[in-house]
Amino acid sequence: MSEIGNEETWDAGPLGCGELAVLLRLRLKRMPGQVLRLVATDPGAPDDIPAWCRMTRNSLLRHDPATNSFWIRSREDWT
Repeated sequence: MSEIGNEETWDAGPLGCGELAVLLRLRLKRMPGQVLRLVATDPGAPDDIPAWCRMTRNSLLRHDPATNSFWIRSREDWT
């Protein structure tokens, strides 16, 4: 457990933006309102993940560059 609360962790490793975005959406859709700790080592992730969160209305709670981690709260209103 982190200071953000209970969370699920997904190590996406070096997945690139396209595949990562599709799989991230599927994971978050299954867990509305919950927090996912995403570990993504792709060099574009620090730019891509915040932009993806804004576009999809999911909340980026925190990014830790030292561990390549992003804490994302899944939106509640998936349809």
